[in-house]
Amino acid sequence: MNVFITGASGYIGGSVAQALIRAGHRVRGLTRDDRTGALLAASGIEPVIGSIDDADLLAREARAADGVIHTASADHAPSALSLVDALSGSGKLLLHTSGSSIVADDAHGERLSDHVIHEDAPLVVHPLKQARRDIDLAVLGAAAKGVRSVVICPGLVYGLGRGLKRDSVQVPFLAANARQRGVVEIVGSGRNVWSNVHLDDLVELYLLAFDRAPAGSFYFAENGEAAFSDVGAAIASRLGLPGVVSVPVDEAVRQWGEARARFSFGGNSRMRAARARRELGWAPHQASLLNWIAHELPVA
Repeated sequence: MNVFITGASGYIGGSVAQALIRAGHRVRGLTRDDRTGALLAASGIEPVIGSIDDADLLAREARAADGVIHTASADHAPSALSLVDALSGSGKLLLHTSGSSIVADDAHGERLSDHVIHEDAPLVVHPLKQARRDIDLAVLGAAAKGVRSVVICPGLVYGLGRGLKRDSVQVPFLAANARQRGVVEIVGSGRNVWSNVHLDDLVELYLLAFDRAPAGSFYFAENGEAAFSDVGAAIASRLGLPGVVSVPVDEAVRQWGEARARFSFGGNSRMRAARARRELGWAPHQASLLNWIAHELPVA
């Protein structure tokens, strides 16, 4: 099949693209510049130079493809809506990437929430994350317009990228910050917990959804969870640093920005991916973020 992927030079998109190529598919990947395009071409991806702001380009590529995987942004509504419009009535796949901060709370790193989200229950979405959830709902609603629309919503993703981008978002950010400051910083006491998933398991879910998911499907992706206090301690041990320092949320906002401080690192995001296991036969096997940090997190 011919597949168009946005974010093909990114962490998730690049890894999914390589898996699709290994499975025998032809992949065209959106990227912003010729230099990155040349690197994509060398890895077997046909580069499409452009931006997710170019609605005409997205529409042209989507209509020419047998399926579309959108990984470039979970928060860019125009691109998602452009792809929905382009594929309406086609019956083709549109697989959109969300993120589980849509169900994160604002715990300031100070408490563990006992609220675990299940896919069949209504989602409680913080007002600051409602815009992302609205994009998810628009994509899912495209099922009524003749699109095989699917949303995958991963928790904290860890593991090394299989494409051009090596690092994910959360753990590598904390590690880089720790190298710079000489100590691991976490928001509050780090009692907050995030569900997590290894990249290789996540990529397998994408391939299963690509082949089997029915229109209008929403899947969480997780296989374990960890508190940020434990994540911080594991990073400190791996990097040979003296320990973990608690940063009040207001200071973390000044350092890292509101979204990172309050949701990515200060909130709870606990969910269960029962539907992917039940409907698609997804069987993730990498269960320990802390073990990965201890043995595989890059030290430089």
